[in-house]
Amino acid sequence: MAAKGPTTLPFYQRYVNGVPVPQGRKTLRLREKYIILLVFMTFTIVCLCAFMFLPNMQDKVSIHEIKEIGAGLFIPGDPRPGPGGAPLQNTNNHNAHEEFHNIDREKLQQKIESSWAKDKINSEINKFKPEEAKKLKESIQKEKEEILKIKKEEEEKKRIEEAKKINIDHQGHPGARGGEPSEPDVKAKRDKVKEMMLHAWKGYEKYGWGSNEHRPISKRPHTGSIFGAGELGATIVDAVDTLYIMELDEEYKKARDWIALSLNFDVSSELSVFETNIRFVGGLLSAYALTGDQMFKNKAKIIADKLLPAFSTPTGLPYAIVNLKTGSTRNYGWASGGCSILSEIGSLHLEFDYLSSVTKEDTYREKVMKIRNFLRDIEKPEGLYPNYINPKTGKWGQLHVSMGALGDSFYEYLLKEWLISNKQDEQARKMYDDAMKVIYEKMLVKSKSGLSYFAEYKSGRLEHKMDHLACFSAGMVAMGAEGSEDKEKYISVGAELANTCHESYIRTVTGLGPESFRFEGDTEAKAIRQNEKYYILRPEVLEGWFYMWRLTKDKKYRDWAWEMVQALEKNCRVEGGYSGLKDVYQINPQHDDVQQSFFLAETLKYLYLIFSDDSLIPLDKWVFNTEAHPLPVKGINPASI
Repeated sequence: MAAKGPTTLPFYQRYVNGVPVPQGRKTLRLREKYIILLVFMTFTIVCLCAFMFLPNMQDKVSIHEIKEIGAGLFIPGDPRPGPGGAPLQNTNNHNAHEEFHNIDREKLQQKIESSWAKDKINSEINKFKPEEAKKLKESIQKEKEEILKIKKEEEEKKRIEEAKKINIDHQGHPGARGGEPSEPDVKAKRDKVKEMMLHAWKGYEKYGWGSNEHRPISKRPHTGSIFGAGELGATIVDAVDTLYIMELDEEYKKARDWIALSLNFDVSSELSVFETNIRFVGGLLSAYALTGDQMFKNKAKIIADKLLPAFSTPTGLPYAIVNLKTGSTRNYGWASGGCSILSEIGSLHLEFDYLSSVTKEDTYREKVMKIRNFLRDIEKPEGLYPNYINPKTGKWGQLHVSMGALGDSFYEYLLKEWLISNKQDEQARKMYDDAMKVIYEKMLVKSKSGLSYFAEYKSGRLEHKMDHLACFSAGMVAMGAEGSEDKEKYISVGAELANTCHESYIRTVTGLGPESFRFEGDTEAKAIRQNEKYYILRPEVLEGWFYMWRLTKDKKYRDWAWEMVQALEKNCRVEGGYSGLKDVYQINPQHDDVQQSFFLAETLKYLYLIFSDDSLIPLDKWVFNTEAHPLPVKGINPASI
């Protein structure tokens, strides 16, 4: 059907460029409804969670506390009456938190008061002119510093008083002091040695106090000590038992208090395990054994613990050097390809065993027993103990055997471990006898004139040299006669060695022996090389004479000791103490300007004892470590615990 007229667009339809546009929707699509619902639910969940995680104010502030703080401002002062007129009680338990709330209130009150005080001060300061305000602030700051200084001084005073308190574990042993000889001339000689000790001590006290050693001529600390330039007080610790034995009470007290207050090993230093043990650990344990003062024992333990990292090796044989701060360890570069040294690893047993006894901690004893067992079981070349052994592989280094440097105290400690056990340690005794049997066969030599000496064994040949250090063996051999198969024989060998070492003294101009002496051609008991002619106040020759005197009572040993006193006074005494000599064969020898700590620990102690009665440090109750620090015999001496 044809249209009747011009075609018209419907009025309800919109067109753009002739294209119909859909009309606006009156409803939302399903997807849009879901989105709106999701948004609403998310908002609801967030609100609920926020409400749930609001802090529980009931745990923070109780009504009881608000009542106390508010003093009735917010909460009525009296509880509501209950049945029968009795007040209703709040059943909430606040006792558990009461202490903490009280502390909080006190802190809050202090803060408020402090804030008020500051505001008041500031308001007063603001009234002044800037210059006056500055002066006032400076005055207040000065007063504050003064108060802090006083407080610090009071704390330090309290610390000092606490350190000076003496807590006694035991009463030591009566043989630790006394021993005055009955003969007037011997007493006079002993008094002279005591005066020498005072002179050496006063020099150190004046020119090197707190340092390890001092230079008595240049009158200053000795920074080249084996313990370095630090202030570890090696001389104080080494000498404290000598001061006690000599009854120098004022000096002993000062030494004791320094150790209590100032001895501190929390330093970044590398130290010899061996030297630290025999001087520090041994010296402190000896002072503890003599006095019973707990402080010495506690200090010894602290230092011994610093040495323990050195034992962390596959074999249990310790390294030579330990860093006190880091615990890192190493051996000397010159020691036969990184080896440990026989005398060093073998001279820990006496101190560590006694430390375990007094601390009731087996760690120290276990360390040294592991060393002993390893050395016992390892194969020995030709039955000998070479001076070097690798702590990693357990293999021996070069075949060099010596009764002097590098070997000496290993043999000494085997015998003394037997002695200090009250002769019960048969393992130690057997190791000593086996080792010495081979040494007697291969290294004990007689010179053309009949002088006995221990030569050094180097890869199958002998070097006819004896160290001053090896002269200790006179006493060791004689002490080892007890319990041997031939007591008289070994007493005689000890006497022969003591005589040889005396010859090394009287063949010098000064009357003091060299570091080493040789037997070559027509030369006997004399140093040949320049680097062997020095004397550094060593005690080993005298040590041998001391033991021989105690065992034989032959008067010549006291005579030789007195000759040594005179030689020391003539050649080594200077204004600031005693100095070693660079050449004992010179009429006017040059001094080395060092007073060694062992001069006070060993040389002067042995001199004092040789002129004392045997009741002072009796050898059946005490055993000396290799630094002459006496330690108690187990089961005999009460100090052995």
